[in-house]
Amino acid sequence: MNRTSYAMIGSLVAIIGIVVLLLNSERRPKLHGGLSSKKEASSPLLVYCAASNRNAMEAIRVDYEREFDCTIQIQYGASQTLLSSMEVSGTGDLFLPADDSFLKLALDKGLIAEAIPVAQMKGVLAVRKGNPKAIRQFDDLHRNDVRLVQANPDAAAIGKVTRETLLKSGKWDSLDKVTVGYRTTVNDAAGDVVVGAADVAIVYDAVIHGNMELESVSIKEFDEIVSNIVIGVLAKSEQPQLALHFARYVTARDRGLNRYRENGFGVSEGDIWSEVPEITLYAGSMLRPAIDRTIAEFEEREGVRVHRVYNGCGILVAQMKSGTHPDAYFACDTEFMRAMPELFPDPVDVSSNELAILVKKGNPHDIASLRDLTKPNLRVGIGHEKQCAMGWLTQNTLRESGIQKEVMSNVTVQTPSGDMLVNQLQAGSLDAAIAYLTNAAGKGDFVDAIQIEGIPCAIATQPFAIANDSKQAQIVQRLFNRLSSKESKETFIAEGFGWKAKEASLGGKGKHD
Repeated sequence: MNRTSYAMIGSLVAIIGIVVLLLNSERRPKLHGGLSSKKEASSPLLVYCAASNRNAMEAIRVDYEREFDCTIQIQYGASQTLLSSMEVSGTGDLFLPADDSFLKLALDKGLIAEAIPVAQMKGVLAVRKGNPKAIRQFDDLHRNDVRLVQANPDAAAIGKVTRETLLKSGKWDSLDKVTVGYRTTVNDAAGDVVVGAADVAIVYDAVIHGNMELESVSIKEFDEIVSNIVIGVLAKSEQPQLALHFARYVTARDRGLNRYRENGFGVSEGDIWSEVPEITLYAGSMLRPAIDRTIAEFEEREGVRVHRVYNGCGILVAQMKSGTHPDAYFACDTEFMRAMPELFPDPVDVSSNELAILVKKGNPHDIASLRDLTKPNLRVGIGHEKQCAMGWLTQNTLRESGIQKEVMSNVTVQTPSGDMLVNQLQAGSLDAAIAYLTNAAGKGDFVDAIQIEGIPCAIATQPFAIANDSKQAQIVQRLFNRLSSKESKETFIAEGFGWKAKEASLGGKGKHD
């Protein structure tokens, strides 16, 4: 074989090797900007998962590892035990307890950064197939011929929720006395009934779903024993993009939630699966300085893309009325949110902004109030009434002040944003402008702001809402959580906004079927 032949074979081998590498790389999660390090690309994800979720989670793990070149390590146990282990070790990536009360405890300890609703379980009695002891009501648990076991209330979610529920109804003490044993996990309690070590156990319905040796008995005393399952991403995870990628997979309606449904859980209304989700946010132009950096940080951590469309709210509403629907809308004022009630039914107020009179540094025309804007030959700029909330508020403010006609006679320009007015002030083509106080933030070298006093309508409130037809509502909910966080609040205030948002609820809204 000559040298040319050897060279051709060598080239062919190299090409095959490159193809194999490319195929393997295609199996990796395509995260925003790529994995941040080799460690993130290769380190197994560590998930602390309640034993009650084992069947569903094992199926999801197999699916995920088959679809992507990643290894998932799962530590199963009682929810409180897992929480303690996670806290002591300071390691791991995700926490999935059997009841969201444990996630709230972890959140209070600063251990959780993000939370996503997964599923729901209900408390039932587990008995042998055919119910040989004829256990059908609460009083049957107290019979001398019935051996009852439970999961430990100090460790397992079902035990904790059962105790809390029955304490309220005054029925816990009697049940505690007739319980012959407490087991570490709910699976252990169900296992006692399978092997004949007990006649009945208090378990979650999903734990015995599909078990050919057991059947469930529902009793009215357990109607309120319901646990919401929420998966949390650990704040100290060294691979948050990958952890969130897996969390989104678990909670996707066309991925992980299928496995939960198959295993008897009531599942939440999850997002449509996408390796790199893309969402669209419409926002008033004046909000850009307060939110753009926060959104960029959200994109980096989540591994998602947020398409931001900034414009005057009148223009944005016109676009939406023509049929273009974003995933979320951050309006400059409630009036423009109210224009789309069918698309955004549940807006939440986040911030406030107030109109002010902006003038050149030093106020050369001695403007002290709205009435001074009626001075002869003054060049005034305002927002366009039909294109932005600022313009609409300005007209209301002038109307309430009784000087609308006089001021409008001096108006030389109407724009869709306050920044345009500030630019014209700086360029010298305007003497004064009515804009938002935030438009003057950071521009103190060439602009002075004069407060408009005694006019309530001069204050605008900025609501945020998720579109009811968004296919990525959970991601948008987490974006809202970030925008209403303590860190975001500091940015808003630094930009001259007031603050109205309350702390976001854990995991947002989780509807179940």
